[in-house]
Amino acid sequence: MNAPVLAKSLATNLYFDQQFGCQAVKLLPSEYYVTNADMMLVTVLGSCVAACVRDTVSGIGGMNHFMLPDENDSDRLLSASMRYGAYAMEMLLNELIKAGARRERLEAKVFGGGAVLAGMTTLNIGDRNAQFVLRYLEVEQIKVTAQDLLGAQPRKVCFMPRSGKVMVKKLGQRGDDAIVVKREQDYARQLRGNQVRGAVELFSSPARAARQASVAEET
Repeated sequence: MNAPVLAKSLATNLYFDQQFGCQAVKLLPSEYYVTNADMMLVTVLGSCVAACVRDTVSGIGGMNHFMLPDENDSDRLLSASMRYGAYAMEMLLNELIKAGARRERLEAKVFGGGAVLAGMTTLNIGDRNAQFVLRYLEVEQIKVTAQDLLGAQPRKVCFMPRSGKVMVKKLGQRGDDAIVVKREQDYARQLRGNQVRGAVELFSSPARAARQASVAEET
């Protein structure tokens, strides 16, 4: 399998959060993290989106942080952009299952998709990212129990997988948004500069492949 570039980095920025008094990990664009520990997953989103997914019984949970590459591919079924998004979501879900989560017990909370990078292209990248993640979860029949999407400000998201609690803080009052914009501009350029190659073989059955094709077709 030729994995889409920049779609599957395990977050490694572990630290102790003094404010909340717990172990935490900070996710950057393209990263994901899954844990069964009582800890906090943290990220800052502009136009990118993050899916916080957990098993409601075991408390095993994880988060990703990604955006769809900017493209003008008219073939939505074979779209490199949609395959990248599907891969980013599959990496998270597959790692959750490997850690012991049960698919039928998963719930999701989704964040991001702001208009932070709207001026870079003719499309609102954040809006496209938000639509994709919601449609993907709908097709996969994973219930979305909370969301904070779109808008004009970046947001900091703190997710506690064990309890399912999420705290969201809007940024931009002290120049924080400039850092987020620069980081996501660099990420978007990397995505444009690297071709998403190959047929990403994510699907375990023809029925699932059809569901994933529906995500690309309707997004």
